[in-house]
Amino acid sequence: MRTAHCKHKLLILQKILLEKTDEGHPLTVAQIIDELAKYDIGVERKTVYDDMETLINCGLDIIVDKKSHANAYYVGERVFQIEELQVLADAVASSKFLSLKKSNELIKKLQSLTSVHNLKTLKRSIYVEDRVKAFNENIYYNINAIQQALSDNKKITFKYFQYTAAKKKQYKNNGLPYRVSPYHIVWQNDNYYLVCYCEKHNNISRYRIDRMLNVCVGEEKRKPVSVDEILLVDNLCSTFGMYGGERKEVVLKLHNDLVNVIIDRYGKDVYMRKEDNEHFIAFVEVQISPPFWGWLFQFGDKAQIISPEDVVNEAKDYIRKLEGIYKK
Repeated sequence: MRTAHCKHKLLILQKILLEKTDEGHPLTVAQIIDELAKYDIGVERKTVYDDMETLINCGLDIIVDKKSHANAYYVGERVFQIEELQVLADAVASSKFLSLKKSNELIKKLQSLTSVHNLKTLKRSIYVEDRVKAFNENIYYNINAIQQALSDNKKITFKYFQYTAAKKKQYKNNGLPYRVSPYHIVWQNDNYYLVCYCEKHNNISRYRIDRMLNVCVGEEKRKPVSVDEILLVDNLCSTFGMYGGERKEVVLKLHNDLVNVIIDRYGKDVYMRKEDNEHFIAFVEVQISPPFWGWLFQFGDKAQIISPEDVVNEAKDYIRKLEGIYKK
């Protein structure tokens, strides 16, 4: 019974140190005794010293500081430092695919990983302009089921929906389940996507995971990726590959204001050279698809495709189509 009491006392002491202390808020031995008393645990000073030594030997980073003339203790290195937790909390709060309810739940869990003195920092309001939060709470279960299928090499089934202009769910495939062989989960544009082989379409396909319902792991082994399908799978895992399209190297003439934009998207290894005092040339590999055109045209007259000729002509056709809509 005595051993059980000692273990309980050590756990409570660790809890107090993790919750109540940090570099700016150490606790003296007298304060620790008072905190333990709140749990109906009475100890002497020597017991606190011995327990501190035990916790340190077990890996808890307890720092001894001076507070007036007495020793004071606080937890130094944690699994997550406050700066790391703030980054995670900001990402959770601003994430589009997380519902407001789930965001709050996750932030509350993150708060438990630091001292009470840092809670205000993690509770600060994150402002993200026009951020729309997800409505499908099942996304977490969907991802878990897909991960299980990937691990077990199994097929999955699910129903898939889109919204109508009346904001109502409309099920695809006449409400019947899709049966697919999952290959990859992709995170793009604040959404999770599943890249898979779809039996209905007899092709490599891509589905938004937050628009799946009733995801079930089957007993049947998933279809292996054939040699001919490897490129299709890779394409659908890329940023511009959502709508398919041929992968090509294009040469862009860009204003110097867009240097950071190109590096952010393609990395520092992208080949660039100076064109004139205001422009540079960039050689990039893309998939010619609607997302690519949307990305390119957002820069207006600061971005221009100069080769290959067929892609230049395709850009002209795309612009003419848009112009035709507004002429009507």
